[in-house]
Amino acid sequence: MPLFLDGIDTIALIIEVLGVAIIVGGFAITSWRFLHHRMFHEQRAFMHYRHGIARSLILGLDFLIAGDIIKTVIIVNTGQQVATLGVIVLIRAFLAFTLHVEVEGHWPWQDSRYKNASSNGRRDTND
Repeated sequence: MPLFLDGIDTIALIIEVLGVAIIVGGFAITSWRFLHHRMFHEQRAFMHYRHGIARSLILGLDFLIAGDIIKTVIIVNTGQQVATLGVIVLIRAFLAFTLHVEVEGHWPWQDSRYKNASSNGRRDTND
């Protein structure tokens, strides 16, 4: 059993490292693309930069949450650890939620039809 738990701990650590790498790599790639854009002072280029950083943060947070869940639920499942995980997941989920609204411009439960309809001045009644 200790070998199994060591394997799970290693897998959780790898997932968390991937999450950090996604955040750092996404920030670096997005920053490089922004600085090498021909007209990086334009508003449109800045919005692409913000969206790129937010997307890498959202994806990285998902990996970090997955690693925390695996580690806490399977390896260390004391009441205090589970409560701490719950708070961490709530904070990270709130961050991912607000970043999603910032990037997409609409609530997560609304699909792209709402965004297209509202930009044309009318709402889709199917939502």
